[in-house]
Amino acid sequence: MDEVFRENNFKNEIIWHYRRWTAGSGAYQKMHDTLLFYSNSQSFKLTPVYIEATEGQKKKHNKGWDRNSVNIDGRRQPQLLVYDQNKVDEAVKKGQINLDEYARVVIVDTGKTIAPDVWNINYINSQAKERTDYPTQKPEALLDRIIRASSNENDIILDAFAGSGTTLAVAEKLGRRWIGIDCGKLAIYTMQKRLLNLKSEIGNKGKKLKPKPFALYHAGLYDFSKLKQLPWKDWRLFALHLFNCRDSKHTVSGIELDGYRGRSDVLVFNYQQDGGVVLDYGFIDDLHAMLGSKVGKQFFIIAPAASVMFLEDYIEKGSVRYYILRIPYSIINELHNRDFEAIKQPIDESQVNDTVDAVGFDFIRTPKVNCKYSIEKPKNQLLEYTTIKISTFKSEAMLKGASQLENRESLSMIMVDFNYDGDIFNLDKVYYASEIEKNGWKVFLPVEGIKGQMMIIYLDIYGNEYREIKRIEDFSNSKQVQAEDK
Repeated sequence: MDEVFRENNFKNEIIWHYRRWTAGSGAYQKMHDTLLFYSNSQSFKLTPVYIEATEGQKKKHNKGWDRNSVNIDGRRQPQLLVYDQNKVDEAVKKGQINLDEYARVVIVDTGKTIAPDVWNINYINSQAKERTDYPTQKPEALLDRIIRASSNENDIILDAFAGSGTTLAVAEKLGRRWIGIDCGKLAIYTMQKRLLNLKSEIGNKGKKLKPKPFALYHAGLYDFSKLKQLPWKDWRLFALHLFNCRDSKHTVSGIELDGYRGRSDVLVFNYQQDGGVVLDYGFIDDLHAMLGSKVGKQFFIIAPAASVMFLEDYIEKGSVRYYILRIPYSIINELHNRDFEAIKQPIDESQVNDTVDAVGFDFIRTPKVNCKYSIEKPKNQLLEYTTIKISTFKSEAMLKGASQLENRESLSMIMVDFNYDGDIFNLDKVYYASEIEKNGWKVFLPVEGIKGQMMIIYLDIYGNEYREIKRIEDFSNSKQVQAEDK
């Protein structure tokens, strides 16, 4: 935070104190989190937060108080309860107001006082209307205080680790615009459901609130099957942007090149030319013969992996190294001086908020799924359940190490919408892979919970999905269902 905002823009350490039942242990019970309040400059907005004054404060400040003792612009200070930050700041500079005395006036007239740097806000209890069952979910009251204090209506609120979407939900209720970011699919679906089922009051109470239109973007994930259908003009532009290259056509020794990566030349290999061509050693030889020393020490060629006829990431010719950037492929390790690591999805609740410093990009590849759908009564249970038995789950992700994973090792979770409306997936229940494995790779769904049709999403650890739509009658017979890669 000091690096991003600079040390002199650190304003407050705020303690969020809460009470919740915790198990006894050999340490003091953990009942607080820490908020760090930074600004991006010395000029920033902060609207004071008022909380209920204690009876002791009220008695102390009411005793012997002269309401006419402090004025601003010839007005009595109690009128400032219609708060105007600019006028108060100006009055403080001119010595017309003492903030300690101003706080005293507020207590006398309203029974409230300016909040200290310790905030007592209840944790979310198990029966709260706002509860989403997302690990580490924060209460709306906490974000309500932060957003009100730090922004105006129509300002943009950014939450780069959006989780259950509390920030976005509260921002929507307070008339702010918002941007939420998260690398977890569970977080994305939790947020989507929450925003589509908002209530107008903090704590998710009151009347239903229809959110303003919003969009869901998948950054760094691409549908390879659709990419192959792109016309050459669009493919070329996609390839350049994928590897952060500048689109700048230029010519060297009569050869038309497509752009630059840094200061190095870039060629997008036209695999569609003449009905389909390949990039082999001969192509590199011919290219070097024409370019030779007229290019720098490195030259980049972007090409589909299937069109490249050799395995090396680069070919050296004289003083020039020709790098091959394959699609689909992670950006090669040497360019980053570290191994590529994909963002991974959790297999149990404890991993939901684990983060990884990922490099590169990935392509959407539907997992291979083989399941048996039936109705059975689990041991020691009185009721029957619709049951999914996973016999095969295999990720098709084109990432380092993915193909070496054993059967079902790449499963992250199964998410279910028990009343799918045919349009938007509305997450009702999540089953983590660790839990499914303990149950013999079975998922038990309550029969009474299925209303009409339901959608089942099978998610691999790389974020790829396979989706099924099922009705209760699909579970009537013990039958094997093969989920095809579509």
